[in-house]
Amino acid sequence: MKHFALTGHPLGHSVSPQIHARLFALSGREDCRYELLDLPPEELAGRFGELKILDGFNVTIPHKQAIIPLLDRLDETAERYGAVNTVRRDQEIRTGYNTDVIGFLRSIQTLDVPLKGSRVLVLGYGGAGRMMALEAAHQGAHTVTVAARQKSLTGAGALAEEIASRYPGCNAVCADLAAVQGKYDLICNSTPVGMYPHGEASPLPDGVCCGSTALFDAIYNPDETLLMRQAQQAGLRVTGGMTMLVWQAAAAHEIWYGAQFAPEAIQAIIREMEALIAAEFQPK
Repeated sequence: MKHFALTGHPLGHSVSPQIHARLFALSGREDCRYELLDLPPEELAGRFGELKILDGFNVTIPHKQAIIPLLDRLDETAERYGAVNTVRRDQEIRTGYNTDVIGFLRSIQTLDVPLKGSRVLVLGYGGAGRMMALEAAHQGAHTVTVAARQKSLTGAGALAEEIASRYPGCNAVCADLAAVQGKYDLICNSTPVGMYPHGEASPLPDGVCCGSTALFDAIYNPDETLLMRQAQQAGLRVTGGMTMLVWQAAAAHEIWYGAQFAPEAIQAIIREMEALIAAEFQPK
């Protein structure tokens, strides 16, 4: 039996075990088990031994950056974004990867918004937000605005400076989340604001989306956030986080044991998981 897991905190409403069970079934890997290992930040280093014995594992908030010093190697993707969400074990070597970017790009494809030459607003600058902002610049975005709360503007500014340094052709700036304005080709929410059970919250004031083109909200529970509804009412094309979640999981299986999945099979899992979220977590 091979053992895999997801670590992060909190993990109470994760659908990752169901996603990975479907992916193992599609691969004919009945010898694999996937579970949750909820580790508070202060316990990550001390309990890393529980992760070391696994054949591979996924990492979610708040550990995507904190896990890095505990690993032996980083793949190019993890080095580029400074965040890890997938770890593979080869004997005693544990290598960190970032497959979130694959899920992110798949999600953006559904919105039909080319990143090259675009104006992108990223809400938040943690592991996922950092990846989105850097990837937008890497893909040739004209402008990347990193928005954060007033007390966190120093971190957002540091990311904007890093983007400007690494991608001189990109105009990278930071902004106060409460005072964001302007028109964007793509708005990306990487913050947890609006996540179940706080679906009444939005990271942006009402009306800010007006004049923009598309919104990607990385939250997958609920399947439609208040921010997504605000954007739809303003005429934006929108997509939630389930596409990203399932595609990054599929990419992890490719890293772990070379699995390959047909796009239509992944799309079927996305629909299944969206239905599961709607049935289990939405108001009746």
